[in-house]
Amino acid sequence: MKLFTKTLATAGLALGALSATAPATAQVQGNVATADVSRALIGSSALQTAYSQIGTTYAAQIEQRQTKQQELATLLQPFDTNGNGQLDDSELPAVQGASNFAQIQTLEGEVAAISNQVNGARIYAVEQILAQYPAALTEVTTQQQIVMVMQPDTIQFAAQGADITGQITTALNTRLPSVAIVPPAEWRPSRNAAQIFQEIQQTLLTAQLIQQQQAAQQQAPATQAPTGR
Repeated sequence: MKLFTKTLATAGLALGALSATAPATAQVQGNVATADVSRALIGSSALQTAYSQIGTTYAAQIEQRQTKQQELATLLQPFDTNGNGQLDDSELPAVQGASNFAQIQTLEGEVAAISNQVNGARIYAVEQILAQYPAALTEVTTQQQIVMVMQPDTIQFAAQGADITGQITTALNTRLPSVAIVPPAEWRPSRNAAQIFQEIQQTLLTAQLIQQQQAAQQQAPATQAPTGR
């Protein structure tokens, strides 16, 4: 049970940073290339716009979730005996036996319900773009006469320019400039879209942490070298 639930409030910044680093074109070496599905979607204008719109459309829910998360963290703080920011298995019995356990369960359920609503909108956007990925991949591989495409993490070496992720993103932008962000009442996320969404969230979280570390390093006072006399 996590004590502090992490959110992607600055997902837009991470999206922009990642898309800026993705190559728009590439000269493929031979007939083999690499492509990252989640990174191709992250770089798409449709997903960036959708995430921005979700942040606005679901602003009240996101704010409500943050408030309830803070309430939950306050209630759970006394049980975090080792101060590591989360509840370990050895600490859970104390929570379950607490007089306010019912209140804790209620808050956890409310936070989960709000998260499901917001993330459902994100997965719905991902699912729509993901549906166009095979066609975008076929378009790029046909143009470049590529006979095999692999995920970057499955190979040990790739020559510079072998990654066609940026080109696939460009094809996605042409095929699907925008997507809807409010799922129909009967909609249920596909397993594939949910998995890609989790990969996207992890990639964005990693990018966000890197940005925070870089910002902290820039704000830290520079160490002055001693001057000789």
